Amino acid sequence: MSRFLLICLGGAIGTGARYWIAMEAPRILGTAFPFATLIVNVIGCFLMGAVMHVAATGDALSPDLRLMLTAGILGGFTTYSAFNFETAEYLRAGAFLLAGLNVAATLLLCLLAGGLGLASARWMAGN
Repeated sequence: MSRFLLICLGGAIGTGARYWIAMEAPRILGTAFPFATLIVNVIGCFLMGAVMHVAATGDALSPDLRLMLTAGILGGFTTYSAFNFETAEYLRAGAFLLAGLNVAATLLLCLLAGGLGLASARWMAGN
């Protein structure tokens, strides 16, 4: 139960940080490009790589802290960081086909799911 609560607390921190960036980036950088999303994804990927390396190469992070940082904070901040880490691991292992399949499936299926969700909501709302 304590791991669950740590992940929930981390998720709240990550979500709050994402919201803050979503409010500040357009104010500072303008709205012509989705800078907030790009910033969140780049920071999340950097942090996921760093945390997972530290966790894998020593005992500086307890399993509970690693979960709070990755599944909690970074999970609330961006799920792209997990996608990036998993794809990078396939590439590191030489599993280029799986890496490509992960990228293609994620891109295509998420675009399709988003379109279907939009169409379903429009159909249910009657407009």
